[in-house]
Amino acid sequence: MSTILVSNGRQIADKDIKCIQRLIQDNPSWTRTRLSQELCRLWGWYAPNGRIKDMTCRTFLRKLDRRNLIALPPAVHSGNNQFRNQKIPHSLHCTDKIHDELKSLIPLRIVKACTNKSDLDLFKCLLDRYHYLGYKGSPGESIPYLIFDRYQRPLAALLFAAAAWKIAPRDKLIGWLPTTRQRNLSYLTNNLRFLILPWVQVANLASHILSRVVKRLNNDWIIHYKHPLYLAETFVDISQFGGASYRAANWIRIGQTKGRTRQDRQRTLKVPIKDIYLYPLHKFFKEKLNQ
Repeated sequence: MSTILVSNGRQIADKDIKCIQRLIQDNPSWTRTRLSQELCRLWGWYAPNGRIKDMTCRTFLRKLDRRNLIALPPAVHSGNNQFRNQKIPHSLHCTDKIHDELKSLIPLRIVKACTNKSDLDLFKCLLDRYHYLGYKGSPGESIPYLIFDRYQRPLAALLFAAAAWKIAPRDKLIGWLPTTRQRNLSYLTNNLRFLILPWVQVANLASHILSRVVKRLNNDWIIHYKHPLYLAETFVDISQFGGASYRAANWIRIGQTKGRTRQDRQRTLKVPIKDIYLYPLHKFFKEKLNQ
């Protein structure tokens, strides 16, 4: 049996490709989504919370299609491009300058924006308008947060989403094997976005927000996705930021990225080098992630 590639810990061989080809041939009315869902059930691709790994499987199928190993049915939607081209509606929000001391704004109100449409619309609007990377969605498991002061004025927005597939300094620190990483990566999360709104200038606010959010992050994840988190990570673009707020909130800098992306198979693409920070969410995170 010759292995063509590895996906989700499964060695994909000729017989697996033929299995997918038969599914497509025998079910011409299936959309790409239906094909992905049925293949997940057939191969047992389930997340720890019991949901099928639909996004992982669809990415895998598109990869096979690009290699001309299978012929996918026509796409009903344009995938991520549809979201990137979609205009995010404006949500009314206060933009009054806030140049106060932190003690005059607390207690802060932390809101999971994914549980209410108006909160989620506001979250998308703020990131799209005011974050230098914008907002392009967050496939996979994710929790968006909105932060309000005691007067219900928005101060910040954070997004925790799926962890990076491979990071050499992180993986060396954890000490896990590739097969263990594939199995346990869902127990990590990535602080993909952190925005303090541009009209908000409050000393120590960023580190205070980070400290508050990470204390509740694991419980929120268990409630939402039915499994715990053991470690959080983030990347700080050193051309834009110094990372002081993360260090003040006890995040640990463990190294830097190499200035490449996951699509850079030819090692020719250059992206900004970023500092890598970790925050343990469990005292024995290494042991847990190596189980």
